[in-house]
Amino acid sequence: MIPLTIPQLVDRASTHPFLGEHLRMGTGSRADEAVARFGNVEIGSSYEPIFDITVHALAQSLSSAPESADRFGDELGVQAITQQVDGTESDTFDPFEHVADDQQLVALDRMSRAMHAINFFGPQRHGLLFLRVHERLLKSVRYDHGRHFSAVLMSFGLNPSRIVIELPPAAVAHRTFLGYLTKSYQHYGFKVAGNLPNAGQILSVSDMARLDFIKMDAASALRDSMVKPLVGYANRLRIPLIFNRVTTEAQFDLLQQYDVRFVQGPLFVVHENRLV
Repeated sequence: MIPLTIPQLVDRASTHPFLGEHLRMGTGSRADEAVARFGNVEIGSSYEPIFDITVHALAQSLSSAPESADRFGDELGVQAITQQVDGTESDTFDPFEHVADDQQLVALDRMSRAMHAINFFGPQRHGLLFLRVHERLLKSVRYDHGRHFSAVLMSFGLNPSRIVIELPPAAVAHRTFLGYLTKSYQHYGFKVAGNLPNAGQILSVSDMARLDFIKMDAASALRDSMVKPLVGYANRLRIPLIFNRVTTEAQFDLLQQYDVRFVQGPLFVVHENRLV
């Protein structure tokens, strides 16, 4: 099957009873992308890379000669980030914080995830697409988490197995709920990542849910001297551990000292843009 382009995917979405009302091709600097309108707000997609830094084993820090490096490592995938589009400008924001009604929240989530998937699969990107799920959405949808989104993706000819549903810390903190959510999303073909609310929470991950990925805030782990224990325990669980929200070169250099494999954060977006 020949992969569909972004315009073709948007055209297919136009026949969907809900997505057809909100998704369209962008204009200006986003003319080649899908955008979505929610009320008076237009949103678009941005992506933050997640790198496997052990593949090319960087021998130098980012600050030593960033212009001489083509990559930070192999790209595991990208984290989708929702942006507000205002003419030619766009700023990262959380549209969910402005939605009080739960049904509107569900609609906004479905719209934004479909948009991110179209903008990811349309250009035939490699790797995995990480999509965050809002805590309120998890509570608003009672059963069969992942069923609707999986059906939409397959109707577009897209593969749910290349999408990682990223659960918020509040969900990971509740062991029984975490187990249910993980099994439900995996049943519908998705991979699942869990954001640890704290380093100690990793001890209760494996017995209730077999997550595909674990995420931990890099600054918090470094501050509490928990990077090495987390890496060791995740290795024993055989669950890949991603240190996210890496913002400084100093954090990156420290993480490399502890044999960290996967990293993500604003730092890599800045440097990636500088290398283009």
